[in-house]
Amino acid sequence: MINALQSEIGINVIASIIASLVFLAAGFVWGKYKERRRKFGRNLEEYDFYPFTVSRENFGEFSLKDFRLGMHYFLKNEDHTAARQLIFIGEQNNVRTQLEPAEQKVYAQLFDKYQGKKIADDTHEFLENYERIVRLIGKSFPGTGIEILLHNLADPAHSLVALENNVTGRHLRDGTTNLLIDLKRRENEDKLNYELNIGARKFKCTTIPIKRKEFGIVGAICINVDANYLTEDVMKSQERIEAFFKNLCRTDMQLDENILSKDEYAKALKGKRHFKDEAF
Repeated sequence: MINALQSEIGINVIASIIASLVFLAAGFVWGKYKERRRKFGRNLEEYDFYPFTVSRENFGEFSLKDFRLGMHYFLKNEDHTAARQLIFIGEQNNVRTQLEPAEQKVYAQLFDKYQGKKIADDTHEFLENYERIVRLIGKSFPGTGIEILLHNLADPAHSLVALENNVTGRHLRDGTTNLLIDLKRRENEDKLNYELNIGARKFKCTTIPIKRKEFGIVGAICINVDANYLTEDVMKSQERIEAFFKNLCRTDMQLDENILSKDEYAKALKGKRHFKDEAF
């Protein structure tokens, strides 16, 4: 009987140890999950209170009502990524001057909780090299009717930060359209070679999203080809066609470099003129 009792006690002890280990492991996994959610969180556009709406003219407009909802939500529910995105948008849209005094205190708490002082120029710094790329590509093809621009989607109300070969009449610091807000919501889609018809204007467009690990889509490079300019103005006469292509092929300097493969280099030395030269 004593042996049976000892055996039962041993089984209970082992069972208790196993149960403790299971609870410990579960607690560890849950803690890691909560830590990961706290550290990374979700993107702001995944919430119903994403603080931008689309006007009748298809422009993005800052929504103070949705901003307030997000502000109160992130004070009670921690999401480091989405809250920082909300603060960035708030700062860029002068939200402090739009909030009532009591709400300004709430925003100050949110700002302190998520270290708002470190946020202000974060996305702009990330996009600085993209700005340079857009400017240099645009300056390589001046006067061609091919516009290239960069949007900073962390600040939809003033998103246009680089613009070359202007054909749309927009200006730096103009806001984004519903097209880019839609792209930000549909994270894994590119928009290549789509047509836009606006009144009598016609464009061939491409929108390329710029992603950042912590924030998802933070910007977009857009290329807009003024189709009517090419088909109705450039192609109007042989003289204009020649002028267009001379402008397209114009260079500022000449360098001594090889960009060809070994095979293409050998063919070039033998007289090959271009990549579709049928003689080779």
